[in-house]
Amino acid sequence: MRFFVLVLLALGLTASSAPAQDSAKAPALGLATFAGGCFWCMEEAFDQVEGVVSVVSGFTGGNAPRPGYEQVSAGGTGHAEAVEIRYDDPLAVNRQFCDGGSQYRSAIFYHDAAQQQAAEGSKAALEKSGRLKGPIATQIAEAGPFYPAEEYHQDYYHKNPQRYKFYKWSCGRAQRLAELWGEK
Repeated sequence: MRFFVLVLLALGLTASSAPAQDSAKAPALGLATFAGGCFWCMEEAFDQVEGVVSVVSGFTGGNAPRPGYEQVSAGGTGHAEAVEIRYDDPLAVNRQFCDGGSQYRSAIFYHDAAQQQAAEGSKAALEKSGRLKGPIATQIAEAGPFYPAEEYHQDYYHKNPQRYKFYKWSCGRAQRLAELWGEK
């Protein structure tokens, strides 16, 4: 998770980073798309980042138009579970915790050259820091169409807190994040 936060910080994601705007205009929002395994877990994590306005679970990076969860989770569409975030202006390949397959790959999908540069710089800095053992497997790729997942996936951790907590714990995600970053 901290890797993604580092990228967001590099992209200028802070509540005070938005330029001063005329109060009659809505603030311009940035757009970022991240894959990091289960989109429920990504949604929970990004909802807690200051400056994030919205987080939508969905699918990107594949070849089937408008896929649904059943198609993607079967592994045949090439899509990754991802979150698309709007904001004011990990180490295994194709696996996150107990979820395996390319649909659970870790990826940053950039929307412009500045995001690409920030993502690549953040990844290089984290690799150079030596904090993680081994190369970072997170893919950095140009964003394509983003397809929101079905409604029952949106805010899943709020709608189904017990099931979500059990999934997160039994999958080992919470324990691994605490081991790597000292998070709960």
